[in-house]
Amino acid sequence: MSSNGVVFVTGGNRGIGLAIAQRFAQDGFKVAISYREQKPADDFYMVKADVTDSKSIDEAIDEIEKNLGPLEVVVINAGTNKDALAMRLEDSDMEQIINTNLMGSIRVARRSVKSMIKNRKGRIIFIGSVVGMLGSPGQMVYASTKAGLIGAARSLAREVGSRGVTVNVVAPGYVDTDMTNDLDEARKDMITSSTPLGRTASASEIAGVVRFLASEDASYITGAVIPVDGGLGMGH
Repeated sequence: MSSNGVVFVTGGNRGIGLAIAQRFAQDGFKVAISYREQKPADDFYMVKADVTDSKSIDEAIDEIEKNLGPLEVVVINAGTNKDALAMRLEDSDMEQIINTNLMGSIRVARRSVKSMIKNRKGRIIFIGSVVGMLGSPGQMVYASTKAGLIGAARSLAREVGSRGVTVNVVAPGYVDTDMTNDLDEARKDMITSSTPLGRTASASEIAGVVRFLASEDASYITGAVIPVDGGLGMGH
């Protein structure tokens, strides 16, 4: 993708999404990020968007393309979670997680490919998770949504590949973010002891892999799941 092309990162106001946005901005791309509530302070083109609302997504992308140009790279990162054992899950929590993580990601991808197909080039990159393949206690619904992204990405990859558009999934392991910082020490120790590299990842390490998938070096990679998990999920 051209170094001054337009990149859209959903959920780009913090954590992994912000690191990804910063990496593309450093490389000269025009970066737009979406947020739902917490408006970021960093200097990006910002659009307020709710991935659970198709109209909100359409309006956000229309605004980006009107002001920055056609989308070339879309990183679908926005998500939510609420850990709970399966028998304690409330329907409302399940519906929110599925509607945000899976349906929301599909909504963004569905709208984003329009200009990519027209221009015969583009990159769609879903941010999945190692738990989508490995599973995790208390994360049955979250893991289901991340596993679902693989089927969504591979199906879309088959639909748009002939138009020069690639679709891939990056599956991080445990990353140093506000979300993992809230884990207690015993949980953190269990995670790192289960990870062959013996540590969590930095958000910038995830961003580097996303940046690679958007490069010309990755032009023949599509429908792939790229684990960035320190070996935690190897073989899955």
